[in-house]
Amino acid sequence: MNFIKRVLSTVTGIFVFLGICIVLLVIAGIVFGSSGDEIVRVKANSVLNLKLDFPIKDYAGKTEFEEYEFLNKDDKNGLFNIIDAIHYAASDDNIKGISIDNNFIDAGISQTKALRDALIKFKESGKFITAYADIYTQKDYYLSSVADTIFMNPAGLMEFKGFYSEQLYFKEFQEKTGFKMEVVRFGKYKSAVEPFLEDEMSKANREQMEVFLNSIWKEVKAEISESRNIPEEELNNIADSLLARNAELAKASKLIDKIAYYDEYINALKTAVGINGKKDLEMVSIFDYAEYTATKILTNYSKDKIAVVYAEGEIVYGEGEEGSVGQGVMMRSLQEARQNDKIKAVVIRINSPGGSALASELIWREIELTKKVKPVIVSLGNVAASGGYYIACNADKIIAEPTTITGSIGVFIMMPNGNKLAHKMGINAEQVATNKNTVKYSFFEPLSDRQHDIIKEDIIQTYELFTSRVAEGRQMKKADVDSIAQGRVWSGTDALKIGLVDELGGLDLALKYAAEAADISEYSIKEFPIYKKDLDKILRQLGLAKAKENLLKEELGEEVYGLIKQLKAMQQRKGLQLLLPYNLDFK
Repeated sequence: MNFIKRVLSTVTGIFVFLGICIVLLVIAGIVFGSSGDEIVRVKANSVLNLKLDFPIKDYAGKTEFEEYEFLNKDDKNGLFNIIDAIHYAASDDNIKGISIDNNFIDAGISQTKALRDALIKFKESGKFITAYADIYTQKDYYLSSVADTIFMNPAGLMEFKGFYSEQLYFKEFQEKTGFKMEVVRFGKYKSAVEPFLEDEMSKANREQMEVFLNSIWKEVKAEISESRNIPEEELNNIADSLLARNAELAKASKLIDKIAYYDEYINALKTAVGINGKKDLEMVSIFDYAEYTATKILTNYSKDKIAVVYAEGEIVYGEGEEGSVGQGVMMRSLQEARQNDKIKAVVIRINSPGGSALASELIWREIELTKKVKPVIVSLGNVAASGGYYIACNADKIIAEPTTITGSIGVFIMMPNGNKLAHKMGINAEQVATNKNTVKYSFFEPLSDRQHDIIKEDIIQTYELFTSRVAEGRQMKKADVDSIAQGRVWSGTDALKIGLVDELGGLDLALKYAAEAADISEYSIKEFPIYKKDLDKILRQLGLAKAKENLLKEELGEEVYGLIKQLKAMQQRKGLQLLLPYNLDFK
């Protein structure tokens, strides 16, 4: 009788559990599926609203949850999704033009240039581009300067004054507080650590910053000059004298065309579209339109593919995740691209200031292995400096934007030290060790000469390896690499002159060269990396929930949970099994 009760309770438990699962799946489908099924309707006579006030990354990212597929995410709001949407809008009969609207654009200068280039190409369709702002930042105006007509609020403000960089110095602050940074570096231009060593900017650092900023300003100025038909000398005069700081001055300087309130701007858009003033203007946000066009853009079903591997963020040792570049996810992406016979070439898009030397070397090695099998082309974004350039230098070809920040071939280490601060607070640290070099470094003790020398040896060794990698990859003499290295930062334009890059352009040019190198004319793109997530682990780390197993055991009991695990295991087994055919559960 007890046996029958146990069987019935088990069967009942299974049906209850399955019922709960079905209900949860339906709810999940409604919650997570509703947004995906909510298709954007692009009506006739629509205007694409290019409002870019959200953080723009090169790669929006793909995230997969192994056991919770309904949580998988494949966003379409990355830089190149937006560019694809702009390209698609040129041939979309429902889109009559583009409005660049009060941006405060949250993107780097090279990303802004890539967007600007896409808008210039859009203009070839004959459709209009207009721009409106209450406040134009310099990047906003750089983007908006491509418009046919530029509007500005009567009380609006404009930044047009050239570029500058400000650096804080902490040497005296460290001396006063007793908290300092122990720095060991190699390369006279490695200015990242200079603020902790000096009270003012060094001559070498000032030189590189002036050259770099002037190079970027020259590029921006030249493009604005061409779009607005204003001589570059005049643009410099406008910047020097602040002759565009308000709407009236900006119009007098010919940087804008019309002064108007926003409602007047909307009426002007209605006229441009050709609709009655009483009708509402159909505006489609670029965010929604990028999602929409991702399903509409002609899908190339060619068997040939080009992998685009994004390296975006600081380089860290470990797996890596969105916003950082770890050797784990990078190596896995490159291995998959290398081993996939349908992938004929690899493009690596780098937007990284560098980071871990070890992780950079490990990624370099994976690129080396990939290059032996398939062409590898690198596209540099906003920044590809130090470790970012380390992983780039081994490619078959390097393409950079004119405004890319690159180079910075140098090495440093920086460690916080609180010895003097601890003494001020009455704290004394004592160490006991078995060997003379056991204590490599202590936060509470100053860096000894011996420790400094050992670290310096390691840094020089890493610098030698770095410059060797560059010399080998760029087919240069090591002495020539050293002369342009020393931690110095270069713009993409200057990097081309000294041989650090091969050509100026964007991701589209890198793809073109990748296709040529692979000898393919038609291809589709496969993007990497795909970030694998473990929801249970995330919840455990955050302390927000118990592990899934504990929750199920608690709700269903050990017996029912054990049966469900067995059913799941049976479902997953395929092919021949070397498996014990019994469940040996002794009680």
